[in-house]
Amino acid sequence: MLRSRSPWSLAALLVGLTVVAQALLVPLFAAPAAHLAPRDLPVAVAGPPAAAELAARLAAARPGGFAVTTLPDAAAADRALRGREVYAAFVAGPDGVALHTAPAASPTVAALLTEAAGQLSGGSPVPVTPVVPADPDDPRGAGFAAGFLPLALTGMLAGALLTLLVAGRVARFAGLIGYAVVAGGVGVAVLHGWLGLVDGDPWREAGAIGLFSLAAAGTVAGLGALLGRAGIGLGALLVFLVGNPLSAVAAAPELLPQPWGTVGQFLPVGAGGTLLRSAAFFDGAGAGRSLAVLAGYALVGLALVLIGRRSGGLGEAPVSRPARAEVTV
Repeated sequence: MLRSRSPWSLAALLVGLTVVAQALLVPLFAAPAAHLAPRDLPVAVAGPPAAAELAARLAAARPGGFAVTTLPDAAAADRALRGREVYAAFVAGPDGVALHTAPAASPTVAALLTEAAGQLSGGSPVPVTPVVPADPDDPRGAGFAAGFLPLALTGMLAGALLTLLVAGRVARFAGLIGYAVVAGGVGVAVLHGWLGLVDGDPWREAGAIGLFSLAAAGTVAGLGALLGRAGIGLGALLVFLVGNPLSAVAAAPELLPQPWGTVGQFLPVGAGGTLLRSAAFFDGAGAGRSLAVLAGYALVGLALVLIGRRSGGLGEAPVSRPARAEVTV
């Protein structure tokens, strides 16, 4: 039987939740978005002998903003863009500086660097070549970021529901695998086939969405199997409440205040967004770290499900206790 709480305890609970939400969650979501700026953003300069001068001008324009790689020519710069090694390349030629970009990696970064190129050229127009363009149906990347958020939310909910409603370890394990397969298929059908927000190989995209879904749901379910309801809350914190604002899905990790941009890439949502971009626009290039991170979360989550608690929180039958006999003298 649930014990009723006094008005004072309820008031204290509401005040505590409000303080936590406003003092912790609001800054966590708002601060990264309000302080977007390049921080060791990987870019290239190409076309010696002017490349060294371009690199020096970039460093002087924004100290600490760019991590500059010098490449021999435009062809090498384009290869670096397709391999997700850099976000853009400033190419010096006989007619001045040209900018080669990869908007598919981050439309926000491409726009920022287009503005920076204009400043370097003294305000004169700079020709821009999108080597790896964004999807034509989503040129600003807003649809990609908005479409990825429900994938994280459903993964978190799937892990919680499997923990609360499914009692058997093997059944939970099978449920996670089945959810990942279905999520990958449905996700690619919606994002690729219906909305046209990604335009890569559908099988590779489905694999990326499925692995991310397994990592997100497995994290919540695994921690729930290990710690009970507290584990579900911890999993939701990692996957959504902390992982989402630090994911940089709508921007780029190098634009967030550090170390949060890096931390976000080691959480499921950040790694999942990076993996899906690589699968959708770069033929899998630059996916190594995110693939390893998601595989780690998925494997650990599945292992915890197999060795953790058997009964779910809501599906757990109440423990019956024998009634004590009363002896009347």
